[in-house]
Amino acid sequence: MDGVMPIKNRFADLQNEMVTWRHDFHEYPELQFDLPRTTTKIIELLNEFGVNSIKTKIGKCGIVAEIYGQKRDSGRAIGFRADMDALPVSEMNNFSYKSKIENKMHACGHDGHTTILLGVAKYLCETRNFDGTVVLAFQPAEEGGGGAKAMVDDGLISDWNIKEIYGLHNLPNLQVGEFAIKSGPLMAASDFFEIIVEGKGGHAALPHFSNDTTLASSAIVLALQQIVSRRISALQAVVLSVTGLSTDTMAHNVTPDSVRITGTTRFLNEVERQKMPDSIENTAQSTAEAYGCKANVRYEFGVSVTDNYDKNTEFAIEAAEAVVGPSNIKTDIEPIMAGEDFSEMLAGCPGAFIFLGNGPSASWHNPSYDFNNEALPFGCSWFANLAEKRLPLE
Repeated sequence: MDGVMPIKNRFADLQNEMVTWRHDFHEYPELQFDLPRTTTKIIELLNEFGVNSIKTKIGKCGIVAEIYGQKRDSGRAIGFRADMDALPVSEMNNFSYKSKIENKMHACGHDGHTTILLGVAKYLCETRNFDGTVVLAFQPAEEGGGGAKAMVDDGLISDWNIKEIYGLHNLPNLQVGEFAIKSGPLMAASDFFEIIVEGKGGHAALPHFSNDTTLASSAIVLALQQIVSRRISALQAVVLSVTGLSTDTMAHNVTPDSVRITGTTRFLNEVERQKMPDSIENTAQSTAEAYGCKANVRYEFGVSVTDNYDKNTEFAIEAAEAVVGPSNIKTDIEPIMAGEDFSEMLAGCPGAFIFLGNGPSASWHNPSYDFNNEALPFGCSWFANLAEKRLPLE
């Protein structure tokens, strides 16, 4: 890497220990808010490091820990967040630390994110080279469970008086030792929909006696695609994907009474997002009626756009430059249409989110994905630099 500056030496020393933590998390993945083993191990390590306080059950099973600096004259607190939960995926890797739990896997690297924040905790407890308080938030249920909002609703920002908050996520195929970030929208708002198409089932050989829900549903799937292609400007980043189609029977000779359609929508623009529920409902209902059927639509708003604050993006870049040098920070990255509920924390507090290079890698949520251990000290060094730069000792 051209122009790379050394990671903090302490994190190089901690590398083997951190790898041991991560492999343990990887072997025993847990989902959403059901994280008893994961949270127990995190609490044990935080106590071992000597953090100043630990509070549990923030956002159901989230953990908030405080580390005090050598001085606290500034009265300021900065927040760092890591997500803890895994995914309902069956792992296809064959290495020694592959998941031991059937149909559960750390397929998005949250084992690595948690390990990074633990490494930062150990370092900051040893050095305390800052003036103020570092607040560590170990968050459950990033994968669709609303964990960030649950922690914010339980007082994460207000009760700990956090003035700015930062998080990171690994990025497959960004080189290890590189970061990527931009101000403004970095990741998309993410919503979900379900359409129940109801008709009149019957014998498949006698379709003229039925109101065919499979035919109506197929037409609805096609009609939904014109919402983005024909009703929304091509200059707007919007995704509508139908991801599931199921019926109330799998018999070869039966036309089903009902069909369930599921899907997701993604946005970088809140105006277009607010229009989407009506667009889906109108399209589904009018199409279903043309086939003698009815369509009932349920639309669920998920996470908002992950929208980095300009000033905090600058602070995040400065901290990354101190680790890898300016040439290894990609600031021309295009927004990613995946969703990230760190946006809920940014809604209540200035901050920024950054991508950490994971090297050549399977994509997120793929059964062959793995977090790259070599990325650990770079993520740790970035957080540590933020603490020391944003809460400087005079």
